Amino acid sequence: MEPPYKNLRNLLEYWDLALYAYTKVWHIGEEGGSIRSGSLHTTHFQEGFCMTQDFNTYLEQPEIVSALTRLYGENQLTEQTARYRSLLNAYASHHGQGSIKLFSAPGRTEIGGNHTDHNHGKVLTGSIDLDTIAVAAPTEEKVITLRSEGYEKTYSIDLSQLEVSSEDDGTAGLIRGIASGFVEKGYAIGGFRAYVSSSVYSASGLSSSASFEMLICSILNEFYNEGKLDAVQMGKIGKYAENKFWNKPSGLLDQIACAHGGLISIDFADPETPVIEHVSYRFADDGYSLVIVNTGGNHADLTEDYAAVPREMFAVAKLLGADVCRGTSPEALYAKLPEIREKAGDRAVLRALHFFEENHRVDGMLEALRADDLQAFLPLITASGNSSWKWLQNVYRPEATLHQEVAIALAITERYIQQLGKGACRVHGGGFAGVILAILPQADVPAYQELIRVTLGTESLEIQVRADGAVCLERLA
Repeated sequence: MEPPYKNLRNLLEYWDLALYAYTKVWHIGEEGGSIRSGSLHTTHFQEGFCMTQDFNTYLEQPEIVSALTRLYGENQLTEQTARYRSLLNAYASHHGQGSIKLFSAPGRTEIGGNHTDHNHGKVLTGSIDLDTIAVAAPTEEKVITLRSEGYEKTYSIDLSQLEVSSEDDGTAGLIRGIASGFVEKGYAIGGFRAYVSSSVYSASGLSSSASFEMLICSILNEFYNEGKLDAVQMGKIGKYAENKFWNKPSGLLDQIACAHGGLISIDFADPETPVIEHVSYRFADDGYSLVIVNTGGNHADLTEDYAAVPREMFAVAKLLGADVCRGTSPEALYAKLPEIREKAGDRAVLRALHFFEENHRVDGMLEALRADDLQAFLPLITASGNSSWKWLQNVYRPEATLHQEVAIALAITERYIQQLGKGACRVHGGGFAGVILAILPQADVPAYQELIRVTLGTESLEIQVRADGAVCLERLA
């Protein structure tokens, strides 16, 4: 059955506007479900001014309107204002009055460099206009208290206990891990309370976890570290939390992309000091859009599949006398191919070959975009997607024969692009499940989205690369 909304953004807009209309008149209290009429007030402190604010007018301040417009654009201003208003009212219903600040951390799109960061490779990535947002306030109590829209559970993380806890679920582990990472790196931490909402598809390949991690980093950075941590420093803390407190073998790509913002290239030749370069190209200027397609699967149970990719590349590198594939070569691999096939396996060989070629492709992608040559860029996206499917082998799990959602979505999309004679597509992010990326002429996107709806019954969404990464909105004013 088709849902009564066209896409995720429509759903968020309908819900937020309805909730705003309701809470504009009534304040819903938690005590026995009672309802009290009246206004919601807080005192807001920001460098340069301090005054009592009505939550219902807080978002109308010129500074906040400017920040929202900068993040989301004029076209989404009404929708996003309603979304933040809903969040403010939800926060007030749980925490009442107090000094608050607003935070946003985007998801990310991976355009080139699929599964290369963990072997010190190169990537082309960008932050997107789907994000995780929060209303937050510092507290004297050394506890982080967090609630998330759509979930009943309240998380309370005692900052005096920063060791890995078997009782933590993924969310609690990440919060505790980020606080631990701040301490490990010599930064200050303290308590805060926050109410969170996210428009980033969960377990889809858009880095919802990294978006959440960078949101928590931004709050601690703002409240207790004067905003001095940069994107790389926050990214390293997020990676530390994922690796140690969530047992996810992630690289550094996702966290830096979410923290930094914009369309960027990252060279991880030295992971301690990755080289980040801004790419000024805008797809819309050439009449093209980035489209994310939800294939119907998710990443929730794929940790071992992800872990196997870097592990197999490391195995090849070790047989070549190195720790990672960066710095080795196909020629060196060919010279020892029988031994490597025997000891590491054929899939490991293919994955290493993918790494070598994908690194070169990223260079080609950057050269094309810097020359504003989209027609040279698109074939490289196609080649990258084919390499991920055939050599890297991250489109479906080896044992999956009945459910290959990503492969089906790619097949449908490739046929559509062949009929158009324009565009490109590829598996997106970690792969095996989740979403795919299509780059299509803007005029042809509606027909493509309808094709996806009719064939797969799933959502697709046009995304934009946003200029800002993880931020405190008051600092954008």
